Amino acid sequence: MIKPIGGYFEWEFPANTGSFPHSDGVLLNSGRHSLEYILKSLGVINRLWLPYYTCDVVLQPIQRLGITYSFYHINKDLKLAGDVVLAEGEYLIYTNYFGIMDEYCNALAARYGNQLILDNAQAFYAPHIEGINTFYSPRKYVGIPDGGIAYVNKPLYLELEQDCSYGRCSHLLKRHELAPMDGYNDFKDTSNQIARASLSNMSSITQKILQSLDYVAIKERRIANFLFLHEHIANSNMFSVPNIDSFACPMVYPYYTNDGELRKRLITNQVFVATYWPNVSDWCKVGEIEYELCKNIIPITIDQRYGEDDMKTIVNIIRNRI
Repeated sequence: MIKPIGGYFEWEFPANTGSFPHSDGVLLNSGRHSLEYILKSLGVINRLWLPYYTCDVVLQPIQRLGITYSFYHINKDLKLAGDVVLAEGEYLIYTNYFGIMDEYCNALAARYGNQLILDNAQAFYAPHIEGINTFYSPRKYVGIPDGGIAYVNKPLYLELEQDCSYGRCSHLLKRHELAPMDGYNDFKDTSNQIARASLSNMSSITQKILQSLDYVAIKERRIANFLFLHEHIANSNMFSVPNIDSFACPMVYPYYTNDGELRKRLITNQVFVATYWPNVSDWCKVGEIEYELCKNIIPITIDQRYGEDDMKTIVNIIRNRI
């Protein structure tokens, strides 16, 4: 095929790094497809064990592949509530919640070995543990249209097409020039497109964006924001946050509160916070740990777009000064 020369310019992405966290993994088109890739690599799976406290999109590849699964409970510290004993051919998926459970993931790796699958969708900077099947979702940390990364113990030789992302960028562009709510429907449409997509290699657009970012600066800003919030609101946080030295880089600051109006108060003041995960309220009963975590943990934004003044605003809202 003849390479075209000339014509109009494309969107340019300077290769600041040329690499990005986990660029040595298998580059795929989403986190859920990265899990599917791992499951395909394992061959026959007798049963998967999943936490009740997880996003229901995890079920998409599991159900698509017809795999039997069961749920397990966690405790208030986001650790397994009991010792899940795995039979031969069984695997346990654990979520590195909020990107702050790296140390516990290491403990689980020592306990379960290659029967553990780590869901690092919320922990982009968490190191890959040698010998542990793991998947990542970098779009939870940076502005990309799609993309996921998988590490597998057994090579999987699949002929995959390369995904195309140009139709999934409108929410990213609108977020630059408009208010967040103006691009929210586009964001939801992108999520629906990803859900309908088939397993593919990561698009060239996503790879080029990932290669253009300053990951040291991103990590430093996230940690600084996390520490600022922890310094000012830890005394009212009903969740015991692990020591900052025990994890690589957080996704959000998890704030557990019985203030039933706080989420609404934050959103009213245009501090947009998510609910992880609404499906948990359907899976669990009132009073169960997971139900209470879903209801009461507010994941506060700490990402690289914001600085100390923004964190002060959040603190003031939490203290009901705004």
